Amino acid sequence: MVVDDMSTSRGIITQSLDEIGIKNYMVENAGQSAFQKLTQTPVHLVLSDYNMPGMDGLGLLQAVRGHQMTQRVGFILVTGKPTPEMIQVGKQLGLNNIVRKPFTVATMKQAIEQVVGRL
Repeated sequence: MVVDDMSTSRGIITQSLDEIGIKNYMVENAGQSAFQKLTQTPVHLVLSDYNMPGMDGLGLLQAVRGHQMTQRVGFILVTGKPTPEMIQVGKQLGLNNIVRKPFTVATMKQAIEQVVGRL
């Protein structure tokens, strides 16, 4: 699942997934709606923006890790400005990886493979 409040960013991420060969994904534009969908339709991996109104990426991660159905889902945070504090909190919450914007298809693929294994 790709979660980003900016349609342009969602498009860049999904275009990268298409180029990598990942075709089966869902998209959401807000953390809260993404979490609701995840509890109904679990996925293997979440690629979430950090900076979103309402529930940010770390809030979504915390919700995902706190729910029995989603606690084992892989979670990659996608952000333009990863701060040491953000990374520390993410690790405490069970963040699997982080991708810095702007990213290349190769770096996205590498980040995904570090979480789910070779594609």
